[in-house]
Amino acid sequence: MSLVMETNCVTLCSFDSQDAVERDCKQLRSTQTPPSLPRWLSGLCTTHWPMTLRVVQRPDSTETSSAGGMVLGPIREVARAIVVLFIIGSVLSADARAAQLQAGAAKVDITNREAGPVNDPLWVKALVIKSDKTTAVIVTVDAVAIGQIGHIKNDYLEKVRTRIEKELGIKPTNVMVNASHCHGVVCSDVDERTFQAVQQATKNLVPVNVGVGIGHEDRISENRRLKLKNGKELDVRHAYSMPADEDVVEVGPIDPEIGILRFDRNDGQTVAVVYHFAMHPIMGVANGGNTADVTGFASKVIEDNLSEGTIALFVQGCGGDINPMNYKDVEHPRSAEPLGNMLGLSTLQALRKIRSKAEERLTVINETLTLPRADLAERIASLEAEQAKQLKSLTGTSLNLKTFLPLVVKYNLSEEFPSYYSHRYLHEKKLGREEWSKLDENNRRNMQQYIANIQTMEKLTHTQTNLALLKMHQAQNIAAGKRTIDTELVGMRIGDATIVTFPGELTVQIGLNIKKKSPHPRTFVAGYTNGYIYYSPTAEQLLNVGGAQEDSDCILAPEWQGMFEARVAEILKKL
Repeated sequence: MSLVMETNCVTLCSFDSQDAVERDCKQLRSTQTPPSLPRWLSGLCTTHWPMTLRVVQRPDSTETSSAGGMVLGPIREVARAIVVLFIIGSVLSADARAAQLQAGAAKVDITNREAGPVNDPLWVKALVIKSDKTTAVIVTVDAVAIGQIGHIKNDYLEKVRTRIEKELGIKPTNVMVNASHCHGVVCSDVDERTFQAVQQATKNLVPVNVGVGIGHEDRISENRRLKLKNGKELDVRHAYSMPADEDVVEVGPIDPEIGILRFDRNDGQTVAVVYHFAMHPIMGVANGGNTADVTGFASKVIEDNLSEGTIALFVQGCGGDINPMNYKDVEHPRSAEPLGNMLGLSTLQALRKIRSKAEERLTVINETLTLPRADLAERIASLEAEQAKQLKSLTGTSLNLKTFLPLVVKYNLSEEFPSYYSHRYLHEKKLGREEWSKLDENNRRNMQQYIANIQTMEKLTHTQTNLALLKMHQAQNIAAGKRTIDTELVGMRIGDATIVTFPGELTVQIGLNIKKKSPHPRTFVAGYTNGYIYYSPTAEQLLNVGGAQEDSDCILAPEWQGMFEARVAEILKKL
């Protein structure tokens, strides 16, 4: 008896025994590169690979060709090579398909069109990533937060995750939902539309290659915390005025890095781009309409310049103390679009250099970290004392805004002769009179008092705004009934990229710290994820009693930072 190799019941060649088949297969498996074959044979292998083959037993007879003729000499060896290559190719092709990640993306409009004029749409976008063992979901929402503040309700995350698990079979712990932190107004059924996006992304799953890289953009953001001569820190907000220029001595850092993940189909078309950056997208638009702001414009630039149907998902980083550039500009209409265009173009520039490859690594770690709540009573008392001091410092003056403004103009135009032409002053002096000089003296004193009152009122609005935040959070911490809060942390490994998340508004230094210490060169730290617990500043920033929003709009004790960074380090090691 002899063994005959057939495909589709057509005989390719025969072997003396099963050992001959195994010997040839073993020899080819041990070869690092495919054997050198004639051009026609290579083309045949490429065109018809893989094929289903089987081994059957036949009585010993003359070797037959696929046409029923003889397979002799070199032709037999070529046929034998084809068969073994088909076998190896089929195995390798199946292994490659098993090892390659799948991804699908989709987006759904979540703009609330009943909340006033709309400048540009808000989106919920979903990326589903699947390996043989794990399925992960990244959802990005054009909203200020996932619960607590804004228009997304506190039960949103649970409702979305529960439905995803029930209908799509994806574990809740593998679902990461990140808010861009734009201040747009979303529709009331945002949870339903989020599920629709995830469901459609699941239907769109295709094999993908994954690429990871870094872009750079340092023209559109600025650190909003200002260090003052007196050692305190203030922040740049529309809620209160700026300090005097001469009092500012230093500003904090930014993170210009754009973390990028690209997912490409096997035909080279791009399914999705995930890009990560740290900045408050709160520039707004000139018409005051509903907008996805800077990152909405950036995503549109990316999507418009890649493959048809590409979805760009923005993941907010550690932007707690990072403003858009020129945030307080009063000389030009507010416009997020130029900043978004720059971010989008810088992302595209980096994308051109990223080469995607087959990946099988997909790991998700979900842990709970219990953190200490702050006792804000001492900080509140300190700020109340400052408030009382500021109120007491206000003094009376005969001026009001109507009389103050003309005097300011006159006394800045002419320091020596502000009230009239010089000859009147000289005439009075020659006669030994001082009426005009006394008038100027009184006016200057009243202006100084009026300016001092204005500056005190600016400080007072600053103090009262942050004092209200401290009192609100002290009440929340007391109402919680315990001195700790549980926070959800997600660690995700996708190929060469690692992502770690936190539900608070992380300030930029925390992200810089984690990336510097990470064992993975491509580590992205995302705040605003899977819930919202207000600002999460550094321990050093929390020493700045009520001075800035980040350290006032916070429920955490200073020890939280060390605990968080230590746990993240452990998660990164596991990834």
